[in-house]
Amino acid sequence: MSSGTGGGRDAQLKHTGLRPGWTTGACATAATTAAYTALLTGDFPDPVTITLPKGQTPAFALAAESLTGGSAMAGVVKDAGDDPDVTHGALVRATVRPLPAGSGVVFRAGPGVGTVTRPGLPLDVGEPAINPVPRQMMRDHVAAVAARHGGGSDVEITVSVDHGEEIARSTWNPRLGILGGLSVLGTTGIVVPYSCSAWIDSIRRGVDVARAAGRTHLAGCTGSTSEKTVVALYGLPEDALLDMGDFAGAVLKYVRRHPVERLTVCGGFAKLSKLAAGHLDLHSGRSQVDKSFLAELARQGGADEALAAEVAVANTGLAALQMCRAAGVPLGDLVAAAARDQALAVLRGAPVAVDVVCIDRGGTVVGQAEPRGA
Repeated sequence: MSSGTGGGRDAQLKHTGLRPGWTTGACATAATTAAYTALLTGDFPDPVTITLPKGQTPAFALAAESLTGGSAMAGVVKDAGDDPDVTHGALVRATVRPLPAGSGVVFRAGPGVGTVTRPGLPLDVGEPAINPVPRQMMRDHVAAVAARHGGGSDVEITVSVDHGEEIARSTWNPRLGILGGLSVLGTTGIVVPYSCSAWIDSIRRGVDVARAAGRTHLAGCTGSTSEKTVVALYGLPEDALLDMGDFAGAVLKYVRRHPVERLTVCGGFAKLSKLAAGHLDLHSGRSQVDKSFLAELARQGGADEALAAEVAVANTGLAALQMCRAAGVPLGDLVAAAARDQALAVLRGAPVAVDVVCIDRGGTVVGQAEPRGA
């Protein structure tokens, strides 16, 4: 996105003065690209350049490489920028070997990458914990390398992270049933660093810029996927988008003092269930999804005691949502309504109408609450 208007996600990041980094998924894509290029040509590109989902073309230096017989391995050290990411400095490796025609791209979890063992995540049980967007990035780059050098697009990609199993103990992976290591994550390829004070200051600046431009409808979004959703729903311009990250309270408190006619809050179902339960900081290290709260909401939506009991012990918020949807209980709408009511409580009667949109990881709307307030 351009930040020429002075607003939007990129302008917020520039305002913080913090250096962005690269996701594990971007590093795995770079390593895959280098390894497959070497497999087809005999040479490792170093640095290796990839294209991220929003068009950026970063270059990565190789930290490890090996070409033996029918496979190639390349490794990239993850640079998370100024974000306090536990995977900063980790060596992400990808080993690529060809498969028979028609096999497609097959992903494997190497040492240090976890395996999904419970339902409720965007991957099937038994799959390596390589999320959908990084998988697509790797598929796209394999196809591009194949087209450039005359190879096929049927390969096995094994992603590994040195010391990943040890690093994963500092994450929520074990609790989520991702065992054996880390998840390979990232929807944009870029790690946005969050210094609380700097990011909250950038949120305030975003509100000021939007109001100065005459915007009357703003959207507080938890990330790039929710930004795309509100743009699709409401056609909002870039300078009306606030990247609130986990800082829902910061958006609401500042808009309380500097009101606009309408505020849309959009984010992932699990994050917004935290707001619905009264949390204003949605970071996974500072607030958790309250399954008992979700179970009570489900009861209010018509769930019987058996379903409510299942929701109360669900592995993830997404799993709870899926259970309720299967039973015709509108848990997504109930969470959106509860989050809207919490937002209105923080606004304390300020002349702002609030609506809430809950999405899943793919950006599909799974819950909505109509505007209420001023």
